[in-house]
Amino acid sequence: MPGSDRSETTEPITIYWRTFCPYCIRLGIGLRRAGIPFRTIPIKDPEAAAAVRAITGGDEVTPTVIVRGQSLVNPSVDEIRAVLTAP
Repeated sequence: MPGSDRSETTEPITIYWRTFCPYCIRLGIGLRRAGIPFRTIPIKDPEAAAAVRAITGGDEVTPTVIVRGQSLVNPSVDEIRAVLTAP
């Protein structure tokens, strides 16, 4: 799931994701449509999986998103946009 080249903001977000995760796919499509750039990190990598477990309290929930230093678990595009546009 590659990130978008279009940009509403120049600050990229990070999505910890799983291959074929329907929630990850849906979020990626929504972010591309919204023009929000992002990068993905597959949690098949042990360090990435450990990072997600640390964020979620022990679970490997995907998508887990980091935006402006804030962690969001299975967020909507609107939730991400709200963090990006907050003062």
